[in-house]
Amino acid sequence: MKTRIMLVDDNEELLSSLKEFFSSDNEMEIAAVAKSGEAALETFESVKPDVLVLDLVMPGIDGFEVMERINKGDCKILVLSALSQDAFVTKAMNLGADYYMLKPANPDNIRKRISGMLSAPSASTEERSAKESPKVKNRSLEEKITNIFITVGIPAHIKGYQFLREAIKLAIDNPDIINSITKKLYPEVAEKFDTSPSKVERAIRHAIEVAWNRGKIENINSLFGVRVYSHNEKPTNGEFIALIADKMLLESV
Repeated sequence: MKTRIMLVDDNEELLSSLKEFFSSDNEMEIAAVAKSGEAALETFESVKPDVLVLDLVMPGIDGFEVMERINKGDCKILVLSALSQDAFVTKAMNLGADYYMLKPANPDNIRKRISGMLSAPSASTEERSAKESPKVKNRSLEEKITNIFITVGIPAHIKGYQFLREAIKLAIDNPDIINSITKKLYPEVAEKFDTSPSKVERAIRHAIEVAWNRGKIENINSLFGVRVYSHNEKPTNGEFIALIADKMLLESV
């Protein structure tokens, strides 16, 4: 049985490209399309999709209100929006979104994200395995890291994004690795991506510099709940990795 997807967006071009992309898919299908929040509310209950792909900015009822008013049940919600501010990301996740993806996004990446959402463990599974895997709960580890990167302003297209994400995951699994960042952490990341430790170090440093140059320091301080840095106090790679890893480990307790 195919995964049934409902699209909610007023962008005709996007809807057309997604419908065409999924028309030949053997595992997923577009079960319904709504071009406004009102239409989404009218259609959702009758369609009962497995996945709701939802824009936030629409005429009339917006995506936030749609999430507030629907009975989500077992449906997964993928927010697909051009809004990148951390306040919007946080609000969407609090209202039940399972993942927040920035526009523009190509259909293949959207499909991959839907597949990842569907394969993520349910809350009950996480609760049962909490003792065996004391990791981040409620949302997958990668989803949480991705949304932190959106908040602090690290764009997905630069190499340091992937390297930094992997480094944080390693630091969560083994906090002591941060004390051997040059001898262990960089080499492990480099091995996974078939590159050199020095390139990993430079790319991660560049990713942090991009966030600072974008002026999102207040977002970073807000994320951690305290004033950690000023514009002139850029952290080292190790400090930044450890800060995020520690935050996520504390949230999982």
